[in-house]
Amino acid sequence: MSDTPAYRIEDLAHLSGATVRTIRAYQDRGLLPRPERRGRANLYTDTHLARLRQIADLLDRGYGLASIKELLEAYDSGRGLGGILGLVAEVDGPWTDEEAVRVSRAELDARFGGTPDEAAVAEAVELGVLEPVPGDEDFFLVPSPQELAVAVELHAAGVPLSAISGHLRELRGQVEHIASRFLEFTTEHVFARYLEGPHRPSDSDAAEAASLVRRLRPLAQRTVDAELARAMRVLAVQHLRQHLGSGESQDGRPVSRSVAVPEETMRAVEELVGAERVAEFFALAAEREVRARKLDALTSTGRPPIDLDEVD
Repeated sequence: MSDTPAYRIEDLAHLSGATVRTIRAYQDRGLLPRPERRGRANLYTDTHLARLRQIADLLDRGYGLASIKELLEAYDSGRGLGGILGLVAEVDGPWTDEEAVRVSRAELDARFGGTPDEAAVAEAVELGVLEPVPGDEDFFLVPSPQELAVAVELHAAGVPLSAISGHLRELRGQVEHIASRFLEFTTEHVFARYLEGPHRPSDSDAAEAASLVRRLRPLAQRTVDAELARAMRVLAVQHLRQHLGSGESQDGRPVSRSVAVPEETMRAVEELVGAERVAEFFALAAEREVRARKLDALTSTGRPPIDLDEVD
C-alpha cells in the first residue's frame, strides 16, 4: 500500500482554499491531473495540492487560465517556470510609468464643468478611460491620469466630450496599428530565434528574451514621441499657413503657389536645415520678410524721415 497521502476532493478543497466546483473546472480545462481511482473512490495527492497552489499563485500574478495552462505544460515538460514566468511578466508588465488613481464622481463632474453627463461617463468606461470600482459607485479608477488630463484640457478649450471620445477611438486604432507594426518588426529581427522551432524556449532562452523585452520596451514610445514631435512641427506650420494665408480659391480654401529657387540656393538651404525641412524654412523665411516689411511700413507712415546727423 502506498504511503503517499490521499485526499478526497472535499479535503483537497479545504487544504488548497479552492472550492470543489473550481477543482472540477480545473480538471475539465486540463489544468489539474485527474484523480487516482482506488476502488470506488477518487483520491488526490500532494501533487494535486501543489498544482492548485501553483495555479492560485499565477492567478494572483494576473495570468488568465489559458496562459496558466501553457505555463504549466512547459513546467511539466521539464523546462521549469522561472525563465518563462520572467518572460511573461515582462510582456504582461506595465508599459508606462503612470500609476492608476482613484477619482470620485463629484470630482470628475467638477473637472468637466460641474454638470453630470451620464452618457459621457458611460462612453469613458467603455473606452477604458474610467474603470468602475467594485462595490463603490461613487468612485472610478483612472488607469491613465495623463489621458484624463488631456480630455479635461480639451473640454476646457471648448471641445465637446462626444468629439473627444470620437477622436480617442480614431487615435486608438491608429496607435494600435503602430504598436502591431513595432511588435512585428522586433519579432522578425530580434525574437524570432526564441519563438521559432518545434519546442518552446528553454529556461535560459526565456530569461534572455525577457531581458531583451525589458531593454526594448521604452524604444517604441521614444520612437513615437520623436516622430510625433517632428510631424507636429511640420504639419502645424503648414496648417497655420493655410488658415492665415491671404490667397484663397473660390471655395475658400488656400491656394498654393510654386516659386522657382536657384539650385545653388536650394543646396545651401538643404545643407543648413536638412532636405526634409526645406519647405518649412522657405515658408518661415517668407513670413518673416513679410512681417519685417509691414513693420517698416508702419514705422515710416505719417512720420518725417529721421535726420541721423541731428542724433547725438
